[in-house]
Amino acid sequence: MKVIDFLKDAKKTLFSFEIIPPMRGGSAADIFNLVDQVMPFNPPFIDLTSRSAEVYYEQKIDGSDQKHVKRKRPGTIGLSAAIKNRFNVETVPHILCNGFTKEETEDALIELSYLGIDNVLAVRGDDLRKDPGEGNGRHINRFASDLVEQITELNNGQYLEELSDSSPTNFCIGVGGYPECHIDSADADTDIEFLKLKVDKGADYIVSQMFFDNKAYFDFVDRARNAGIMVPIIPGLKILTQESHLKIIPDIFHIEIPEALQNQVKGKSKQEIKTAGIDWAMHQVQELVDAKVPCVHFYIMSSAKAVTEIVSQF
Repeated sequence: MKVIDFLKDAKKTLFSFEIIPPMRGGSAADIFNLVDQVMPFNPPFIDLTSRSAEVYYEQKIDGSDQKHVKRKRPGTIGLSAAIKNRFNVETVPHILCNGFTKEETEDALIELSYLGIDNVLAVRGDDLRKDPGEGNGRHINRFASDLVEQITELNNGQYLEELSDSSPTNFCIGVGGYPECHIDSADADTDIEFLKLKVDKGADYIVSQMFFDNKAYFDFVDRARNAGIMVPIIPGLKILTQESHLKIIPDIFHIEIPEALQNQVKGKSKQEIKTAGIDWAMHQVQELVDAKVPCVHFYIMSSAKAVTEIVSQF
C-alpha cells in the first residue's frame, strides 16, 4: 500500500518511524529488534535511510595518497524487503542523488520494484559523500527534483535507454522539506520554490526535517500552501535524549533548539535530560495531534524506548 493512501484514509494521526541500517559488518538482528519495539503501535510505514559511498585517503609507503571508496552503511534495499516481509509493514527506502549515478539509481529502483516495494523517499543526500561525476556515459541527478523526475519517468515506463515493451514502475514518491530552511537556500521563499519544483515533478508527499518548535512547522505549512503546494506534509520529530545533542543536532541539521529546552538539559543528569526530552516531545505531539496532522514521523537511532513511551499515550 502506498504512503499517500495511508494518509488519505487515516481517521486519526498516524505514527511512522525512520531507522538507519547497521554499520558495515553489523547484524540485522538489532534492526529487527528495533522494529519489534514499534510494531505494537501499528506504523503505516517505516523509513530506511541510505548512505552513499564515502571517500577516504590512505598514505602509502612512498608518501603518495591512495584513494578508497566505501559505503559504511550498505543494506537499505535488502533491509527494506526483509522488514516488509518479516513484519508485514510498508517500508520506504531512501534514494539518494549524491554518490550515485542515474544508471545506478535506475538499477536500484528496478530491484525495489521487483521486491514489491511501493514507496521511496527521494533526497539529495550529504554533500560530503562521493560524487561520481559525469562522463563516459555516466550521468547524475544533481538535485532531489531531478531524482523525483527520474522516478516519475520510470513510473511512466521511460527508462534511461529506449526499451521495447518496458513496464512502468509504480512508486509513491516522498521528499524532504525544511521548516527552518535548507542550508543551501538563499531564503525561505527560495526554499519553498525548490520544494514546489519537487512536487511539480511528481512528489506525492513531504516529510519535514526535525524541528523542536511547532511554530516552525506550522509556518512552513502555511508558506507551502500559499505557494500552491497541496500534498500532505508530515512533521518529523526527534527526541532529545543527550546533552551532546544541543551541539550535534544544530551542527548537522542546521536547526535551532529553543532556549527553554536547552535550559532544561544543560548540566542535568542523564535521567533528567531524558525526562526533559520526552516531556518536550510529548507536548509537541499533542499539539500536532490536536491540529490533526496526518502523521507524525519519528527519527530513531539505536533505541525506540523514548518514542514508544510517547506514542503509547495516544
